[in-house]
Amino acid sequence: MSEATSAPAAKPPVDMVNVQINGTWHQFAKGTRMIEACRQAGVAVPHYCYHPKLSSPGNCRMCLVEMGMPPRPAPGQEAAKDEHGRPVISWMPRPVIACANTVSEGLGIRTEGKLTDECRRGVMELLLANHPLDCPICDQAGECRLQEFSVDYGQAGSRFREDKTKKPKNVDIGPRVRLDDERCIMCSRCIRFTDEIADDPVLGFTDRGTNTTLAVHPGHKLENNYSLNTVDICPVGALTSNDFRFQMRVWFMKETNSLCTKCGRGCNTEISARGNTLYRQTPRENNDVNSTWMCDQGRLDFHFVNSEFRLTDPMMKVAGKHENVSWKRAVQALADGLRGLTGDQIAIVCSARMTNEELYLVKQLQAATKAKFITAIARTGGGDKYLRADDLNPNTNGLRQILGFEPGAQLDEIQRGVRSGLIKGVLALGENLLKAGFDRDSLSSLSFLACSHILANATAELAHVVLPSATYAEKRGSMINVTGRLQRLNKAIETPGQARDDWEILRDIILEISGSNGLHSVDDVFKRLAAEVPLFQGLTLSRIGDQGLPLLETTEKVPVLEREKERKAKGIIVG
Repeated sequence: MSEATSAPAAKPPVDMVNVQINGTWHQFAKGTRMIEACRQAGVAVPHYCYHPKLSSPGNCRMCLVEMGMPPRPAPGQEAAKDEHGRPVISWMPRPVIACANTVSEGLGIRTEGKLTDECRRGVMELLLANHPLDCPICDQAGECRLQEFSVDYGQAGSRFREDKTKKPKNVDIGPRVRLDDERCIMCSRCIRFTDEIADDPVLGFTDRGTNTTLAVHPGHKLENNYSLNTVDICPVGALTSNDFRFQMRVWFMKETNSLCTKCGRGCNTEISARGNTLYRQTPRENNDVNSTWMCDQGRLDFHFVNSEFRLTDPMMKVAGKHENVSWKRAVQALADGLRGLTGDQIAIVCSARMTNEELYLVKQLQAATKAKFITAIARTGGGDKYLRADDLNPNTNGLRQILGFEPGAQLDEIQRGVRSGLIKGVLALGENLLKAGFDRDSLSSLSFLACSHILANATAELAHVVLPSATYAEKRGSMINVTGRLQRLNKAIETPGQARDDWEILRDIILEISGSNGLHSVDDVFKRLAAEVPLFQGLTLSRIGDQGLPLLETTEKVPVLEREKERKAKGIIVG
């Protein structure tokens, strides 16, 4: 094949058009929605029903703007120009919606002025006519679009003298979502999401006019695994999360950008916490990973962080009972327990839930102990045609690249060795061995068993040394998702009690066994990793950024993103 035929085809040129926005001329790709053109120009257009990932029904009318075009000159005459040589705009007497109309050459847009201001005030007055005055108890308070726009376009008083229309409140429409119909402004975002994204069109409007209500189709529930995305995109407090409802005011919480670790997709999230308690995690936009969505399973996978069963102190088994000890004593006991064994008597069971930095230190630990056996637990199943990956470990690719084996490798051999007594010492890192095929009797017969974990579990109960570690929300580090993207966890809260970050635990064990290693921060660990593993060469933990970096080529596709590309190409969504 010649170079000419093998080279990738050049992208077709994009037609650019000149558009005037509030008196200033800009260039945009032909076909750009007017609302998006304004956004690109740094001009905000208020809206409710519009969402770039959904179709545009144009039913809230909040995004009304003035539109104009240069008048067509009479035969033999030239078009009128201003002092800068630009065409003079002739403005239409009525406004148009910016969410569904596109730009064209010479188009004029005015987002400010008497006409647009009166239109928005009229829309706000109608929306507020029947809206309940329950902002003090509404979960959406503090992040409500109705509140925000009412400041700019709301009336100081109400001209509405009739009784407000009463609608259903506190309606159970599914296991995770609650509906308050009186707050609904009929933007239809939730209806379009369930129909267009989740393929579960169970929501719709009933009745007409002021009596229109949102409802679930008879005999159905909003119970798909993506139902809580409707709460995210609801611009008011009509849809609320049963899990977060009445738990915490949003202005008291601190938000931290991080990742979901429920599966290998690595959906980008925003963790909301107050003090050292997590209250919710919501999807964060990343058009290379999860768009703006995430599954309910991943979203709600944070309660174990607040669990009463968290391990908070290092422990040693003394006379058959666990006692709290200092970190120094626990690490010394662990090192002594491994020193008394030869390399072919030691097995390390690590986890593909660990960060790249932790896996690098696992490799150093294996070298320090000369452990012959090392494995990680494989987890698969549950993938869907949206975002859920079939690989339920968040960092399998990191494990492959750093430790050089697949999850599950040597697992059967280690289990046989433990049962036969050939393996006398096992170090479990972040895994409950009794859930991984090991049996209680053989683990009980080991000369030495140590574990680091987040929660009290059956393995910790049997272990001679137990070390309390950190959750994904309590650490900083990196992972590689199933599509080969390097992404970063960020620390949102502190560890409880004396629990420590996993990299610190591993560093101290290596230090106790083999001497100084000069690691003082997780950034130092990443630098060592980047120096020794070619894939990470030239990178730093800070350089990864909040959106991550492509690192590996894999065959894995993200179904939601593939569908978005198709819908964007057809002009259905902006994307």
